[in-house]
Amino acid sequence: MTGLLEGRAAIVTGAGRGIGRAIAEALVAEGAKVIVADNGASISGDDGDPEIAREAAKALGKNAVAFSESVASPGVARQLVDMAVKQFGGIDIIVNNAAILRDAFVFRADPRDWDAVIRTNLSAAFYLINAASGVMREQGKSGRGGKDGYDWGRIVNIVSSAGLYGNLGQAAYASAKAGLFGLTRVTAMDLARAQITANAVAPFARTRVTDIIQPANEAQKTYKERALKIGAHHVANVVTALCSPAGKAITGQLLGVRGREVFLFAQPRPVATLEAGAPATLAQDLVAKLGPKFTDLTTDLEAFNTEPLV
Repeated sequence: MTGLLEGRAAIVTGAGRGIGRAIAEALVAEGAKVIVADNGASISGDDGDPEIAREAAKALGKNAVAFSESVASPGVARQLVDMAVKQFGGIDIIVNNAAILRDAFVFRADPRDWDAVIRTNLSAAFYLINAASGVMREQGKSGRGGKDGYDWGRIVNIVSSAGLYGNLGQAAYASAKAGLFGLTRVTAMDLARAQITANAVAPFARTRVTDIIQPANEAQKTYKERALKIGAHHVANVVTALCSPAGKAITGQLLGVRGREVFLFAQPRPVATLEAGAPATLAQDLVAKLGPKFTDLTTDLEAFNTEPLV
């Protein structure tokens, strides 16, 4: 490796397995010191196991340490950042990857499951950004990033195409991931003057999520078969690039990674307008004049059901 991230300190949540672990491995390989933050819970968020983080950190070597508490509370997020500062002298990279999944159709979902998913997949990311960004800003002022300004600060949020397209039965998961992209945009704006970047990455790779997909039709079966071919290292490659020195020119963006294919998502902007009339005719006008530009109800599984570039 090139030592691209030598001297930098990172926190990666959900880093004990899957995409998170691949990201942690890539950052360490490029010289970064990494906190492997993972409470070892199941994909539904139950039954935490502290050995997951410990084993991953041990495998990564002397530049990795384990943190096995859930970051889904402000106090624990602050504790995690304090640990990075104490262990590594600062914090330069945040990767919010931890997520749980509790699927159900909106008419059957348990509100407690909704709360758990939002807390883990969205609120935890905010807590960590909130705790780390102030420290990052002060580091920039004190010269940690070098004489040309703080070009070390990087925040990467792992989102999902489910939050962009939607998917059947994933109200909580999709809402959290859509919210995480909104958080990414505001974070990029709020930290732009401090030269700290924030970007979102939507991965397509084999994970515990793809492993548990129960296909309801042939299209979903084919999607799962294709997804299982894609290694998580492709996602780690892009995240590492965003954390590199050249990554300082990229912020507020939404990228997708599907094997060796990297794509830039468009972001919601008006595509057409009309002058509103009375309510009695407005719906008709919307259909007649804007209907051809309406976005259909294609799910993310249907939208990306093509052969990946592996």
